[in-house]
Amino acid sequence: MGTPSAPSRNADRLAAAAARSERTARDEGRLLLAFDDLTPYARYTGVDVLHTLQRPRTGEPAELSFIITTQVMELLFALVRQHWMRARAGLDADDVPAAIAALRRGAAAQDVLVHSWDLLATMTPVEYNRFRDALGEASGFQSATYRHLEFLLGNRSAALVRPHRAAADVHAALLRELREPSLYDAALRLLARRGLPVPEERIDRDWSAPCEPDPRVEDAWVQVYADDRPGNDLLALAEALLDTAERVTRWRERHLAAVRRAMGAKPGTGGSSGLAWLAENARRAVFPELWSLRTRL
Repeated sequence: MGTPSAPSRNADRLAAAAARSERTARDEGRLLLAFDDLTPYARYTGVDVLHTLQRPRTGEPAELSFIITTQVMELLFALVRQHWMRARAGLDADDVPAAIAALRRGAAAQDVLVHSWDLLATMTPVEYNRFRDALGEASGFQSATYRHLEFLLGNRSAALVRPHRAAADVHAALLRELREPSLYDAALRLLARRGLPVPEERIDRDWSAPCEPDPRVEDAWVQVYADDRPGNDLLALAEALLDTAERVTRWRERHLAAVRRAMGAKPGTGGSSGLAWLAENARRAVFPELWSLRTRL
């Protein structure tokens, strides 16, 4: 069967709205309290399953906060990923307003992500140590959804796909993303289509390879910023991209601070150097030419 047409969907919505109004009038606005099965809310949101997914391995109360915070972040990663992929699709279609709208929605989710670290801000090193060994080799860098976000930003590494080989669908999705232009690549390709001097090797290359900052890319963005009259959609896009980049850096810095506070400079559970690895990641500029051009303006 095909997808219902827009008029059909609209008719269905109007019929549903009318049925709700009729029911509310009939019941004089009283809440629905009798259901034969799970409440419609539970069925729609899956909360009956959601609340079974917190499985602490120790008796330390702080472990539950750690698990819930991690799970909240995972859900927000998925939401941000959806917005960034929509933004990239908008750029590919030369629909800059749609791309900017998606970036703004993503920025709102990023703000919640940054503040999610507040849930762990009061955890002491002693509390963390009581359940840290229960993590085994589990580490946040193993998050496939977060890795997808980093790939969308252009921070790419084929080696970091390997941990997900046992999950075929996840592994395939990361490989596909690795071979696609990043969100920033899509923006540069749009600039090139608009006649700005983006170097050829930045608009047609091996997308899986990391890319160093390029002064010629900075030159192209400088031209965008030179026209700050209302209506310059490329300037609005640049600022929306920078809003995204700034929030990524804030999240990384909060992650760094949380680790420093909970465990200091101990090695990470996933084999990294812990604090040093996070500090290096936090220093990595997101969309670097959008930052460096500011020195020239």
